[in-house]
Amino acid sequence: MRVIGIDPGTAITGWGVVEFNHETLKSIDFGYITTTPEQPGAERLKKIYEDLLAVIKNTTPDDMAIEKIFFNINVKTALSVGQARGVCLLAAAIANIPAYEYNTSEVKSIITGYGRATKSEVASKIKELLYLKETPKPDDVTDALAIAATHIIQKGTCKNHEIPRD
Repeated sequence: MRVIGIDPGTAITGWGVVEFNHETLKSIDFGYITTTPEQPGAERLKKIYEDLLAVIKNTTPDDMAIEKIFFNINVKTALSVGQARGVCLLAAAIANIPAYEYNTSEVKSIITGYGRATKSEVASKIKELLYLKETPKPDDVTDALAIAATHIIQKGTCKNHEIPRD
């Protein structure tokens, strides 16, 4: 099973492709899509959509796992993230791959065993689980990898959250 995880945002959209081959979890590829505030809003969304669709075509995931919006006090930020999520979900639909949503506490709980884990705790665990030499930067990429790994575990591919080791 191959999953693309998405941490959506209009400035930075992190993505990470994780595969489970019946023995180990493995990072296939990861990166991020950036836009600038100087770009018109529609152009930013178009860039996210087009770049993500290209990543999907190049990495051929079976599923997409995307972070749910956490609505905070900053309504403008929540709306902006919602727009980015929308074009990411559209890319999945155009590529004919199912999309699944996970909230931050679900991801933290499944990856670290604690729903209130810090970003650094999640990053450390992802580095370990995916056998990465370095923690990916920016944080949006690490979050995307964590979302993808969460989906594989949650879907039952890795039974009882036990991730086999080499």
